[in-house]
Amino acid sequence: MADFQAGIGPFLGIFLLAHGWQSGLIGTVMTVGGVAGMIMTTPAGALIDSTKHKRAFVIIPGIFTILASAILLYSQTFWVVAASQVATAIAGAAIVPAVTGITLGIAHQKGFNRQNGRNQAFNHAGNVVGAALSGYLGWKYGFAAVFILAALFGIFSIAAILMIPPKAIDHHVARGGGDKNSKPASAWQVLFECKPLLVLAAALALFHLGNAAMLPLYGLAVVSGQEGNGTGFVAMTIIVAQAVMIVASIVAMRMAEKEGYWLVLLISFIALPIRGVIAAGVIEPWGVFPVQALDGIGAGLQSVAVPGLVARILNGTGRVNIGQGAVMTVQGIGAALSPAIGGWLAQAMGYPAAFLILGCFAIGSIAIWIGFSALLKPACAGEPDAGAAVVAA
Repeated sequence: MADFQAGIGPFLGIFLLAHGWQSGLIGTVMTVGGVAGMIMTTPAGALIDSTKHKRAFVIIPGIFTILASAILLYSQTFWVVAASQVATAIAGAAIVPAVTGITLGIAHQKGFNRQNGRNQAFNHAGNVVGAALSGYLGWKYGFAAVFILAALFGIFSIAAILMIPPKAIDHHVARGGGDKNSKPASAWQVLFECKPLLVLAAALALFHLGNAAMLPLYGLAVVSGQEGNGTGFVAMTIIVAQAVMIVASIVAMRMAEKEGYWLVLLISFIALPIRGVIAAGVIEPWGVFPVQALDGIGAGLQSVAVPGLVARILNGTGRVNIGQGAVMTVQGIGAALSPAIGGWLAQAMGYPAAFLILGCFAIGSIAIWIGFSALLKPACAGEPDAGAAVVAA
């Protein structure tokens, strides 16, 4: 699923750069898509909580992701590219909570942390394979081959999701249990009534404000003004990060079982400022290894810790997926603004300054996480009163 969900996404900056776009406009069009995805994550989570057709929320958005990416082959005008990014972001907003809900419905709360860790390890492995093949085929045959590969993986993914028996998913457990007759709450009610969830969302928003633009911007910084294989280099940035994420996902799963989620997330936040400093000082092809390895640590740890922590905080409320959607919406605000901020900073002040500023946003995440540690640690360790405010409501 990893490759068909991403489509041309990781290669978009290089693709548009080759068609005469500048970094500021590239960042802007990515932000347009990010805003659309941010808006849709909350209603998507609510739909996943209420529906008994969770598999369809993976299959149908996946098809639209491929179609939205394919239109870029025929036109690279601003509005066509913007519409493509909007459609891709909306589809992606449904896929993530759907997979989380399916996992919780199959593995239940007791087995969720371990199964989600396995899911993420395989997801990152899929990204490694997809990026390597996309980089090679894009270099050998052009960007059209990247789309064809994504479509092929899409067919395999749909076949795989259809192999999951519908009865294997307990839809009551998939939304976190709770009273079957209770009325669904709004995402903002869930978010603001549960302080640990609100703190988590704020810390993630600041982290993604700095992190989301790093990968495309670093690819542009190295490739801009140089001859060579742009798709190959972008593929390498993805491969390095995703390979580290495989290990990070497994480590996060084991750390969460022994230490809880608080330390896992603190380490993920610390990785970004270090990454910003290295990216600013090493704008060379070999710099992809330390820069993207740190991305792998941060994103890999979060891919396991964030869904697991939300599921733990909201266990027993029946609002797990809507809570996931609320957190994704808030962190999506940061992720949506990041490409535009990074792109215009790079255009106005240069790439090194942009990387340093982007890295500094995570200092706010670290301050929030440490400052509210007394509130967060019980929730991260899975103590019974972690989601008491939401359960009581």
